[in-house]
Amino acid sequence: MHSSSTCVTPAMNDQQTLLSALDQSRERALALLNSLNDEQIKVPYFPGINPPVWEVGHAAFFFERFILQNLDKVSSYNPALDDIWDSFELAHEDRWQADLFPDKPDTLLYFERIFSRVRNRILEKPLTQPDLYLYKYAIFHLNMHIESMVWCRQTLAYAPPPGASSINYAAPVNSSIPGDVEIPAGRYKIGMPENSAHFAGDDFCFDNEKPGFVIDTKRFRMSPTLVCNAEYLAFVQAGGYNNDALWGMAGLKWRNSNRARHPLFWKEENGQWLERHFDQWLPLQPDFPVKHVSYWEAQAFCNFADRRLPTEFEWEVAALGNHEHGVFNKFPWGNTMEPHRVDMDSTALARQSVHALPEGDSPFGCRQMIGTVWEWTDSLFFPYNGFTMDMYPFMSTLQFGDHKVVRGGSCATSSILIRGTYRQAYLPDRNDVFVGFRTCAK
Repeated sequence: MHSSSTCVTPAMNDQQTLLSALDQSRERALALLNSLNDEQIKVPYFPGINPPVWEVGHAAFFFERFILQNLDKVSSYNPALDDIWDSFELAHEDRWQADLFPDKPDTLLYFERIFSRVRNRILEKPLTQPDLYLYKYAIFHLNMHIESMVWCRQTLAYAPPPGASSINYAAPVNSSIPGDVEIPAGRYKIGMPENSAHFAGDDFCFDNEKPGFVIDTKRFRMSPTLVCNAEYLAFVQAGGYNNDALWGMAGLKWRNSNRARHPLFWKEENGQWLERHFDQWLPLQPDFPVKHVSYWEAQAFCNFADRRLPTEFEWEVAALGNHEHGVFNKFPWGNTMEPHRVDMDSTALARQSVHALPEGDSPFGCRQMIGTVWEWTDSLFFPYNGFTMDMYPFMSTLQFGDHKVVRGGSCATSSILIRGTYRQAYLPDRNDVFVGFRTCAK
């Protein structure tokens, strides 16, 4: 399933690793676009996706605006299109007006010319710390859109992304993990310190992860695995979607308006439950993680099971175990991303057991906390005390207050992007992304 245990993702702090990350990200984005035919590119409107051609043009615009124009003060490639590629100028629903922006060939030409200029700049100019920060920011931004292009394919029942592995994974032998694991009370570090340069030589993190702080945590018990399909199916078959007592007011409104009776991509046919995996309906695998569920569904399941969702700080403590006076780790296993330990980069695509990948276990024995599916927490997305905006002011600020925090990344997330302190925010209604959950004892 994965390459050898020597596979690591180095920090992008020199010309070679920066160019490698840029090239690999470019290739993945182009493969996602070019593997669609002309009719598939004309995607129907859905609130949670963007047209793939616009995604690619927007990503190129980000490199142009924040690197070439910001650092070198060069003129725009095409000033008439700046507002078209800018996500804060072009309303989401207007991105389906194909007559507003260039066609695929012209967009690809723009994309390639901008990437060529950025690549040449990396080769020709000194890598100052401000420049490194902007390069990384733009590369990571592109990878965020790579993930959204992957979930677009799932939403529209297109084929899996290029490079996806076989979907027929077998459950590991002796896979059961008994009961909850206990996370002891203590003082734990949360978030990234403002000066994080001594962590694996990588000083990059997003504004919502800073400044780090210490919290007092009470003892709690958490499931070592994600909630699996078998557990969630028991909730469905017990009438969980029809039991109003399990759903709060907002959850009931969501359930009723969406007429939800099971997860988004499930269906029952001839007495058998199936799950749509991109363009295929496959038998529901009991030990695979449940995914594509909203926060409201996760909350209702917890009420049914007499469990609860973790807070985002409990999640981070369980994933990293960063004691106040101990070594700081960005990952459950250390300070360097090792992709063989996780289901990321659109390879396995969450088509394996919740008991798989023991090599990625957290210090307390929690499995698959990085990758597989984003995990709902019970926390609203707010800034940490002392928060200051990064150079891109919209990275976090538009989501504060009404979004729920999800943690850990997903199978569609790029492994160069994630770490245990990374905070993503989704509206509680979202169920189109690769998101699931694990539970804690009350």
